[in-house]
Amino acid sequence: MTDGRTDFDFIFGSWRVRNRKPPDNSDPGCTEWVEFDATAHAEPILGGLGHIDRIRAGDFEGLTLRQFDPDARVWRIWWASSNRPGHLDPPLEGTWCDGTGVLLGDDGVGGRPVRLRFEWTTDGADSARRQQEFSYDGGQSWRLNWVMELTRDPAGGPSAR
Repeated sequence: MTDGRTDFDFIFGSWRVRNRKPPDNSDPGCTEWVEFDATAHAEPILGGLGHIDRIRAGDFEGLTLRQFDPDARVWRIWWASSNRPGHLDPPLEGTWCDGTGVLLGDDGVGGRPVRLRFEWTTDGADSARRQQEFSYDGGQSWRLNWVMELTRDPAGGPSAR
C-alpha cells in the first residue's frame, strides 16, 4: 500500500546509535555538544500500523511510540524517557516525501513554548538519520539540537513484520 503506512518499516530491528546534542537542550544559546552511543530496537505493533522502539544509553532509557493514521495519512510520534518518569510528550505529526520524513509538533522546553521538527532520512536498509530542531519563534527559524546516526546492528538483524 502506498498511503504511507510502510514509511517507517526500515526501523524494525536492532541499531547502534551515535548521538550528538547539547548537554542542556533547554538552553537555546548553548554551543557545546556532547556525543554518546546508544542501542535501539524497534518492533511493529497494531498489525503494522504502529511500532515501538526503545533506546538505551547507560542508565537512560527512552521509548518511542509511532502510529500511522490511515484516514489522515499521517504519522504521529510520542516520546517518553527515564529522564521524565510518568510523562508522555505531546505528539509530533507528519509524512514522508521523496525519502525524507518530516514531523512537527509543539511542546515546552525549560518552561518556554517550543515548536519541534524531526527530520528522518534512510538508505532503507542499514543506516538512518534523525535530526531534531527547535524553534522558539513559531517556526520562522530553527536550531539543530540533536542528531542520531543509526547503523544496523548485525547481531540484531531486522524484525519480520
